[in-house]
Amino acid sequence: MNSNRFSSVSSRFAPTPLALLLALTFAVDVAHADAEAPAPATDTPTDAQALRRVEVSGKSASTLRQPGDRNELSLKPTALPGSVQHLGEEDIASTTIGRDISNVFRRVPGVLANNIDQGETGNGFRMRGFATQGTHGADTAVYVDGVPQNIPSSQGGAGHGPVFLEWLVGDVIGGIDVVKGPISALYGDQNRAGAVDIRTRDGGAATPSSLGVSAERYGLRRATLVLSNTFGGASNGASGSTSIGGLPKIDSLLVADLYRNDGYRHDSRTDRDTVFWKLGTRVGDARYSLRFTRYVADFDAAGYLLLPDLEKGLDPRSTQANNPGFGNARRSSLVLNRAPAEGDAGWYGTAYAERFDRTRGITTNDTTHTVGVDHRNIFGGRVLQNFRLGEDAALAVGAEARADRGDASRRIFVSRAPTANYVNAQDLDLLTYGVFAQAQWRPVRDLKLSAGARYDRFDYDIDNLKLPAASTGYRKGVLTPKLGASWSVLPALELFANVAQGMRSPAAEQISSSGATGPLGAAGGVISPVAPSKVRSYDVGFTTAPLAGWTASGTAYYIQNDDEITGQADGSFKSVGQTTRKGVELETRWQLAASTSVYASLGRILEAQVDNPAANTGAKLSVPSRQIKGGVQHRFALGAGRMTLNADAYYIAGIPYYVGTPATQEREMPVYTRYDLRATYDWASMQATLYAVFQPHRYGTEIAYGSAAGLMLSPVPRSTVGASLKVFF
Repeated sequence: MNSNRFSSVSSRFAPTPLALLLALTFAVDVAHADAEAPAPATDTPTDAQALRRVEVSGKSASTLRQPGDRNELSLKPTALPGSVQHLGEEDIASTTIGRDISNVFRRVPGVLANNIDQGETGNGFRMRGFATQGTHGADTAVYVDGVPQNIPSSQGGAGHGPVFLEWLVGDVIGGIDVVKGPISALYGDQNRAGAVDIRTRDGGAATPSSLGVSAERYGLRRATLVLSNTFGGASNGASGSTSIGGLPKIDSLLVADLYRNDGYRHDSRTDRDTVFWKLGTRVGDARYSLRFTRYVADFDAAGYLLLPDLEKGLDPRSTQANNPGFGNARRSSLVLNRAPAEGDAGWYGTAYAERFDRTRGITTNDTTHTVGVDHRNIFGGRVLQNFRLGEDAALAVGAEARADRGDASRRIFVSRAPTANYVNAQDLDLLTYGVFAQAQWRPVRDLKLSAGARYDRFDYDIDNLKLPAASTGYRKGVLTPKLGASWSVLPALELFANVAQGMRSPAAEQISSSGATGPLGAAGGVISPVAPSKVRSYDVGFTTAPLAGWTASGTAYYIQNDDEITGQADGSFKSVGQTTRKGVELETRWQLAASTSVYASLGRILEAQVDNPAANTGAKLSVPSRQIKGGVQHRFALGAGRMTLNADAYYIAGIPYYVGTPATQEREMPVYTRYDLRATYDWASMQATLYAVFQPHRYGTEIAYGSAAGLMLSPVPRSTVGASLKVFF
């Protein structure tokens, strides 16, 4: 392989508004080619009988969980015998997303989700005491429309399995389910803390067209155009298919988003352009969709500051070493989906192809950057058949595969120029494939048993360009079973329990080590045949509805990892050690009236530690031992329109970290609090929103980590305000 491919970093690129406008023009012309015909009326038979609750696909329901949800025979995550938080379109629309798409998870109990405010570096999703690369999303499997978003062995982000969701726009999200723990067999690699299932919206009647603009303090400007149309044939009213003259009726959703953020910190900036286009149609008893996404971004990053320096008076808006980081990203993806048009029995299919390019320069000192680069071609697919076996049993079986091929490297730059020294450089050919099954059975009306299993196989070929002697193949598999039950003890009380295993593949660097920083083609190298890392998770919990409109739920969990992958003194990696996590989560929601609702939650991590830590290292994991969230929403008529008021509060504390050499001096990160206030006024075809965010604790931030010199953190503004205006048409 030619090592010159690593000799430079992609230069900054200008966003392409002309390309966006051309795409929009084409979409409008096509969308208005045919008017949508009215749907035929349907008659209800006079002898219709009441049936069991029917599962309906489409718009996501309320966040409010009810006893008995887990008793349903359904592929929905909310039917799992575990803790699952559902976010619907209304929940997302009433949340202030602002600078970071991770804000959609602000109200989820026990979840700390954020971008680290260093440009397009991924979206952290920490829960249940998992912190490994926690600021970048690893240890939680994230899927969008059935497509895994975790990037294995990334160097342009941070480590193994980071999640990059910056391309998502709030207007395209139709629903989200956060699955706590590895109870579902439908999610694979990185499913240790749990999984996140995100679905995008459909076009046509499901989504209104709109034009929105927003601005926020510290230089955030954003414009989003949503074009939702239906074109093509008309319903024939017989088989449910929609075609005329052989041309099916097609729903189109085109979203163009232009994002410009100057940033709170000096020398920070993010420019981002995203185009999302989804076409959907029904053919017979199936619903097909095809979506294309193009995302480009360019950023500068202010880096981290030491807490001791801030306490001595350093300006919190300063740039690390007066030498900002930098980076860019380009991502193009094509995704084809097939699902049953009604209900969830039948077969599902997903196929996808993606080009993924990402560069990130991290500040080392006043002259030096470590520049990580990913160039990947990603292809994959998934098939699933869901069988309904009578009224009280269901079985889903499936298979999936993913090929991830390309380069990953980290190189030392001095004064923005490349040197001959690399931290690592690998050419990767990573193939992952597996089979899975998930069964549900109701032996009696109010008791449902669930069982599942996955077998995943990793066939890797790693060409180590830095240490060629460490080039190797890797062929290993891992089995992860799942078992659970839910019991509707009373109409207002449901209990559940589960035991499940989840796993994470080893990183390419853990298999083929790169040694000390140096040139390409050096001598030496260590190969480590480590096994995939597995966890065993135990959950017990309840959901109750003691009064109309009031629900409460709670979960206790215990997680053990018996084969954590850790580095050794000789540069090798071994599956050794054990980590333990214990905690509880409580949540309550109350619909006080049709116009007013409140919620509150407590996440308490009782233990998160390495049971036998390596010498001269601390045992505790840097995760919050206490999380409290709460809020209220109130709606009322005002003039000719409707006002919606939201107030949310968030508190995290008890995050340990270590400083010194060796790093054994335990400290605790500053308390972090956040308050969100939001007022939205809907009138005719317009929606206006004013919002404010307060983060009043001095030195408080979600974005921090321990180092030998002290706590490194990214300061956040004590307050910010913003406004948006959206016009529907």
